[in-house]
Amino acid sequence: MDALGLVLQLAKAPLIVPLLRVLVAVCLGMSVLLFVEKVYMGIVIMLVKVFRRRPEKRWKWEAIKDDVELGNSAYPMVLVQIPMYNEKEVYQLSIGAACGLSWPSDRIVVQVLDDSTDPLIKDLVEVEVQRWASKGINIKYEVRDNRKGYKAGALKEGMKHSYVKQCDYVAIFDADFQPEPDFLWRTIPFLLHNPDIALVQARWKYVNADECLMTRMQEMSLDYHFTVEQEVGSATHAFFGFNGTAGVWRITALNEAGGWKDRTTVEDMDLAVRASLRGWKFVYISDLKVKNELPSTFKAYRYQQHRWSCGPANLFRKMVMEILRNKKVSPLKKFHVIYSFFFVRKIVAHIVTFVFYCVILPATVLVPEVQVPIWGAVYIPSTITLLNAVGTPRSLHLLIFWILFENVMSLHRTKATFIGLFEAGRVNEWVVTEKLGDALKTKSAAKAHRKPRLWIRERLHLLELIVGLYLFFCGCYDLAYGKNRFFIYLFLQSIAFFIAGVGYVGTFVPSS
Repeated sequence: MDALGLVLQLAKAPLIVPLLRVLVAVCLGMSVLLFVEKVYMGIVIMLVKVFRRRPEKRWKWEAIKDDVELGNSAYPMVLVQIPMYNEKEVYQLSIGAACGLSWPSDRIVVQVLDDSTDPLIKDLVEVEVQRWASKGINIKYEVRDNRKGYKAGALKEGMKHSYVKQCDYVAIFDADFQPEPDFLWRTIPFLLHNPDIALVQARWKYVNADECLMTRMQEMSLDYHFTVEQEVGSATHAFFGFNGTAGVWRITALNEAGGWKDRTTVEDMDLAVRASLRGWKFVYISDLKVKNELPSTFKAYRYQQHRWSCGPANLFRKMVMEILRNKKVSPLKKFHVIYSFFFVRKIVAHIVTFVFYCVILPATVLVPEVQVPIWGAVYIPSTITLLNAVGTPRSLHLLIFWILFENVMSLHRTKATFIGLFEAGRVNEWVVTEKLGDALKTKSAAKAHRKPRLWIRERLHLLELIVGLYLFFCGCYDLAYGKNRFFIYLFLQSIAFFIAGVGYVGTFVPSS
């Protein structure tokens, strides 16, 4: 140990201190980029609200009226796709909601794309489809003999059926989404009266946001995404990332963009970027909400965040040159897509949160020769946090918990971002997010909320525990020798990592 300490002391001045200073400078630079982006979006959303720039004012929107001569043929033909995979708990909800959409019955086709591998669940879904078909609903049950391409593959296969050729638009809902009956009446007019619009996206509404503290944290993050990011993209560049569900596409635009591709785990974002590069425009309707379920188990949420972080980084790697070479959109829009949409929001935001606040900042406690200016350590992150909180005013009292939880999740997002950028092993890993649906309301599910005895290997998360120990050590060192008083933050953050490390996050569902 004495030899190791001597080596570190000798390397400190010529190597460790200069390297840490460079890393601090890089992280401060990334923090400034993120800060400027957040402030810009905050200003834009404020102007949108002040001047009431609703989509109905920016685009032509008229309710579709009955035509005595044309009859129902005056209404466009709409395809409703519901991709699902072993969705035992929620399949009835989504199918029922889709079949309950208000639209002329001869102008709508509901298509259930079932990739389930469990024969029992496949039978249940097929019986449910037949039940609705017996009520006169035009509903199709489609299956494949493989899961190639996962969701993108299922959607792509679904578009190949002969009856789809009659359709003008396609609405997509994941298996846990429940649109209101007037969904099509509110979205289709944008597409019908504006031939340059390719996509109309609705907002998500979470049926289980109050289930546990973890779902409340998710609500805060997603509300910012929908309240600010999607709204700003729609209002300024008529571009934003398709959320993969609760949206309606113009089928000609979808086909012109090249259709569904399974080259990344974010097939929705891939399609949106390709369509945008061909000049198509998107509309986001913030007051049209579609009910859905948030992942309530830590395992499901980690898998989801891996996919949502790895996919965009990998798509950025694959498309950046294509975007730069594109001739159909303006340089300003290309800058927005490359810099704001991809680089700052999908890469910098993840990396700086973990690397700076959970690695570099604590390291400066151990190397007092390197100082982090107060504006970088306190003012910028505080401002960014407050700007993020505007989406969910009811959860302002949970802000501290949200910061700590987001820093824990930034570990997985950063790891996934690097996997996507360098196309490492898990780059195309697709794990369907577990949904619990109405099972949570039953007695058996109520018992599942109690903390069961799980195997240690299922409960322990080594990476979180390692980072927690590192932060705790830095906190102890700062308490004993430091002058910055970072130990308050370091102890709180280490506790958050320890709690996640022992799996005491979210709801608990027994495997049997």
